[in-house]
Amino acid sequence: MIVMSLVDLTKKAYEEKRRLVAPLMGLPGVRLAGTSVKMAQQNHQIHFRVIKKLVDKFSPDMIPFLMDLSVEANALGMYTIFPVHDTATVHTEFNIEDKLHLQAISDISISSDSRVLSYVKTMELMNAGLPDDMIKIAYVTGPYTLAALMMDAQEAAIATLDNPVALHNLCEIATNKIQEYVRMLTTAGANSIVILEPTAVMLGPKQFREFSGHYVNHIVTAHKYSGVSMIYHTCGNTMNLISEMVNSGIDGISLDSEDAGVQLQLVAEIVSETVVVIGNISPTKVLTYAQPEEVTASVNELLDKMKPFSNFILSSGCDLPQEAPLENIAAFMNAGRNYKF
Repeated sequence: MIVMSLVDLTKKAYEEKRRLVAPLMGLPGVRLAGTSVKMAQQNHQIHFRVIKKLVDKFSPDMIPFLMDLSVEANALGMYTIFPVHDTATVHTEFNIEDKLHLQAISDISISSDSRVLSYVKTMELMNAGLPDDMIKIAYVTGPYTLAALMMDAQEAAIATLDNPVALHNLCEIATNKIQEYVRMLTTAGANSIVILEPTAVMLGPKQFREFSGHYVNHIVTAHKYSGVSMIYHTCGNTMNLISEMVNSGIDGISLDSEDAGVQLQLVAEIVSETVVVIGNISPTKVLTYAQPEEVTASVNELLDKMKPFSNFILSSGCDLPQEAPLENIAAFMNAGRNYKF
């Protein structure tokens, strides 16, 4: 059973002259398990089998369940499309001026939703069936991203300026629902919660703080003494948002690749050692389309840059595509494990 915090585990590994190695992988396990994305997203036993296949093959230090930005929105009644071989997508249809609809979603308890329960049961199986010293990660959708999924990303960005009161109302409801989900996942055995805020990259620092960081801080504060680490994950170039992410009180930040504009060494130089920096090998350019030897070279280059920093976890910049070659994932893991300080 893991009793140390994420930053302490990261620093302990550093003192032992090694790095925690944990690509954000889930979908490649669908191929290993011989199933479909749709089946894994809707059947907790198949979902766990997907994760177990990845653990058995690669033995990462941290393992998430499948990244799925549709779970909470679907639980709140949004029309959701479930392709067989791709992740579910949400059809935006929410009018933030519709007070009756706002009240209706506010009254929903997502703890009774079948897909929410499926992910919670997956975490229960991960907790029971994976090594005790492996960090089990659960994903939740961030407050602003959940609001944007419901009302459309462009409309949400406009609302930060033209209709901030109504957007705050929706973000507050979203936060309450996410809190409900987080409580279920931590009870099920999650050691770490990754809060996914990809849509918030569209915002400037002030709007990010107001419509994302403020609400993420509520989630972090509510679980401060739970023993569960909270990680902020964003996509794209977030160099101008790093301070806002850290100021939310988060335990770790998971960042996109250098191709997206993120310079991880500069990030590590400006954040506190009490915040874990996670990333950031490209999931597509490197881990999907490069050759294994190029993967090894990219990992070694990043590890060289991050050598001075004890608060670093080697990972991918985002979720690995389903088609990422298994030999590339193996090269990533081996390079991370074999790197010499």
